[in-house]
Amino acid sequence: MRPFSQGIGMTSQRTRDRLVQRLRSKGINNNAVLEAIGSTPRHLFVDEALASRAYEDTALPIGQGQTISQPYIVARMTELLLEVKPDKVLEVGTGSGYQAAILSRLVDKVYSTERIESLATQARQRFRRLGYRNVRVQHSDGSWGWPQFGPFDAIIVTAGGADIPEPLLEQLAVGGRLVMPLGDRLRQILVSVTRTPTVYERVDLEPVVFVPLIGGGV
Repeated sequence: MRPFSQGIGMTSQRTRDRLVQRLRSKGINNNAVLEAIGSTPRHLFVDEALASRAYEDTALPIGQGQTISQPYIVARMTELLLEVKPDKVLEVGTGSGYQAAILSRLVDKVYSTERIESLATQARQRFRRLGYRNVRVQHSDGSWGWPQFGPFDAIIVTAGGADIPEPLLEQLAVGGRLVMPLGDRLRQILVSVTRTPTVYERVDLEPVVFVPLIGGGV
């Protein structure tokens, strides 16, 4: 069952439509992704003091040294994942829960891991309040993945690392895709890795900036 939106009326439809048009002008063409962005209440995933900026195309702080990603990056990574038509997605780095909320509108099941317990708890509360029933959150070191529910049709990593954690590659289904930023704090590039029966095919896409991936599986 797809979740429904609550509380989104505090901002005008015009504001949300402007964000969608901005994303379209930047090359986001998947209408399902744009619809999910336009109907998800991003202001409920940020601190109330930043709610007036929620529909700007920019990253915003969410505490604990973490951020909610720029809507363009959320849309871009989601669009890349949907190319393999996933049913079950693993997200590494729940953060505010916004990326998982977008995915939950587009796939059957989302499994999301978060190493900061307070963020994991807040995300669960948001999902319950907003009716996102197909998202499951675990407080854990996401660099080890979530083997209990693997393999996954798609994996999205919302933090940058020097390398792709081996456990994530192992938990990616054949025909599945992993999208992740690679690099250090100063220079990262978004990569897409598709698993074939024999190899992992990597494509380097565009420069990005994410918080660092921290974990034992890195």
